Amino acid sequence: MFNDIGALELVTLVVLAVLVFGDKLPKVIQDVSRIIRKVREFSDSAKRDIREELGPEFKDFDFEDLNPKTFIRKQLDNDELGLKEIRNGFDLKKEMAEVADAVHGREPEASSSASPVGAVDMSKKIDMSKKPRTPALDDRPPFDADAT
Repeated sequence: MFNDIGALELVTLVVLAVLVFGDKLPKVIQDVSRIIRKVREFSDSAKRDIREELGPEFKDFDFEDLNPKTFIRKQLDNDELGLKEIRNGFDLKKEMAEVADAVHGREPEASSSASPVGAVDMSKKIDMSKKPRTPALDDRPPFDADAT
């Protein structure tokens, strides 16, 4: 829960607690620990009630699966959809190098005949010698005073 709190921050919090609460600190610590215990009991009770209501078909249900990161990690490990094959077939560095070569007019490095899934054919060169057409002043639409 507090993985990113260092020793200096912890000492600062303890000193601040002693300064703020003074001789009431033991009572405050007892009250806070009692509240945390009650919240945990309430959470465990709610989880138990939900498991009982879901029935035996959800006996393997884990509340950690409700965390999106955990859910995605489990699904990627399962790999019923073939996601690893798609991920391995997509080489972003190679494709970016091919795009850079096409923009700079260089010949692409040795490319394989079997293109990976999602690959873009970069054999067509882009003609960078043509300058984009800039509209002349006469190409402007007429000014309409009533529209503004």
